[in-house]
Amino acid sequence: MEIRTVEWDEGRVALIDQTLLPNRHQTIKLATREEMWEAIKMLRVRGAPAIGIAAAMAVAADALRIPGSDLEGFLRRVEETCDYLATSRPTAVNLFWALERMKRIARERAGEGVARLKEILVAEAQKILEEDRAMCRAMGEAGAELIRDGDGILTHCNAGGLATSGFGTALAPIYVAHEQGKKIRVYSDETRPLLQGARLTLWELDHVGVPVTMICDNMAAVVMRQGKINLVITGADRVAANGDAANKIGTYAVALLAQAHGIPFYMAWPSSTLDLSLSGGDAIPIEERGEEELTSLGGNRIAPAGISTYCPAFDVTPHELISAFITERGLIHPPFEENLRQFGS
Repeated sequence: MEIRTVEWDEGRVALIDQTLLPNRHQTIKLATREEMWEAIKMLRVRGAPAIGIAAAMAVAADALRIPGSDLEGFLRRVEETCDYLATSRPTAVNLFWALERMKRIARERAGEGVARLKEILVAEAQKILEEDRAMCRAMGEAGAELIRDGDGILTHCNAGGLATSGFGTALAPIYVAHEQGKKIRVYSDETRPLLQGARLTLWELDHVGVPVTMICDNMAAVVMRQGKINLVITGADRVAANGDAANKIGTYAVALLAQAHGIPFYMAWPSSTLDLSLSGGDAIPIEERGEEELTSLGGNRIAPAGISTYCPAFDVTPHELISAFITERGLIHPPFEENLRQFGS
């Protein structure tokens, strides 16, 4: 049931181009840091864990192409590549975590020489990928205990295999529950403005045979009131020390609706998503996207030309609205400030 979104392919990074889904399932192969920067910025690869893995692999691919044996020049290029890729998107902390990890391993093993360092960086990027796959499975098993036979589950955006290298984060418990034979139904909202729910989550769940129903974004309250939703599971792109969590724009509204209807709201993420350096959600940098993502749909303009727009890609859900976090090390319950610090130590 795993979808192989990011793979290492003989010195290149192979990605499913998610801008083409659901109409075309195509893999692209990237060799340069410039190609990876564009792929991250343009959402050819997206989802916090997948972005981190892809960026780490791009560092390794770029390192393989550094000529000569000058150690200082090699290390400088690795640092420059990491810093460059870090400018592609600001919100998902996994990107910076993975790039810092690649910088650190290069510095720590510098004494082994350039040829050996190239092998080390490739191995480290592949290790990040394999760790993510294991974490996805562990999150799935931890979260599946929250899902009962017959449950309806609402999810927002895409936090499945397309956002990671394995089962995903928010979809991982759903996949495991499905494996366990539980009769469940997923409700996937469309997730405007880029329709990641409609284009990606629906494609992914249908692709692997999990029962799924599409709803538009403003139907969430209705299906909750009708009793079709028993729990909500979303992913997260950055979690602050107090438990405030950034995720795709619209997540905050879904959490408010869940609270109003007495429905538990869970967020699933790997440990690399936790950022204890930020005390609360107000400190999380929120990416703003171009106006064309809001004013156009499928290449067709849906708003008057020249209209003013505001297009944040993420919002922050306050910790008070979150029932628990699902991680590869189990569930984290309130009080989050205390329990997250223990988790991160």
